[in-house]
Amino acid sequence: MKTLRGAVFGAGVMGAYHARMLRQAAGVELVGVVDTDADKRAQVAGALGCGGFADIVEALDAGLDFAVVATPNHLHAPLTEQLLTNGVHVLVEKPIANTPEEARRLIAAADVAGRLLMVGHVERFNPAVLAAKAACEGERVVSVSITRAGPFPPRMADVGVIMDLAVHDVDIVRYITGSDIAEVSCQHDRVHGSRQDVALILARTESGASAQIDCNWLTPFRVRQMKIATATKFIVADLITRQVVEHSAFMPNGAYTTRHLFVRQAEPLQLEHEAFLEAIRNGAPAPVTGWDGLRNLEIALSCIGGEAA
Repeated sequence: MKTLRGAVFGAGVMGAYHARMLRQAAGVELVGVVDTDADKRAQVAGALGCGGFADIVEALDAGLDFAVVATPNHLHAPLTEQLLTNGVHVLVEKPIANTPEEARRLIAAADVAGRLLMVGHVERFNPAVLAAKAACEGERVVSVSITRAGPFPPRMADVGVIMDLAVHDVDIVRYITGSDIAEVSCQHDRVHGSRQDVALILARTESGASAQIDCNWLTPFRVRQMKIATATKFIVADLITRQVVEHSAFMPNGAYTTRHLFVRQAEPLQLEHEAFLEAIRNGAPAPVTGWDGLRNLEIALSCIGGEAA
């Protein structure tokens, strides 16, 4: 197996997490981390025993097969486009870009360069989501309800709860139903800051499934729960504890069968990296394509309306 040389752009919380996981990945050489902040760069690079680069030019000079872009959102598009045009496969954190126009440029750049563009909607790789998806195979999904809530994260300064949290669930709804979202409406509000910190999204997919996404930064504890109704099952998944329960065989007298589904014990980011690297090696499509990232972005922006993201 050829060793793939990669770098992580961004030495913040998410970038450092990506770098730690890649440092442990088989068949990968973590060439370095890239950040303009010398202290952050040195801290992450020193802890992992890899290089540290101040900018994209230094990183490209080191020779890269792939890169992970985990910078502030406004840098996603320019960095990703430059990497793709220099022949580097890219996993860019969500959102793919700030605007649909930027996202389309990235998709076009990947096509021209013949390189993989994957968007980091990591919750699609949550083992609980994967187990719930498997339980829905061959079923007609009737509804999906997702609650994602918790206290305000101090690190979050450039986006509201829709672009930070709800965009994950937009992707999950599309993934679970295997269908795009055809109709969407949203109610949101600002309580503590200048951007949305509570939102309720109602949607309908092209397949006819209804969806509800309830997210906020007002709950003092973390909640990540998904409920799926199919024609014959009711599935409840806790995305934090990664427990998935399936209720089925409903009887006229109210009785039903309950079973706990097998859920693989693995980190979602590890599974995301494995899927990305496997697609590079096999020349396969990205599991979460640029078009997926674009569509999730479009839906999230439509929920926000004219407000800042």
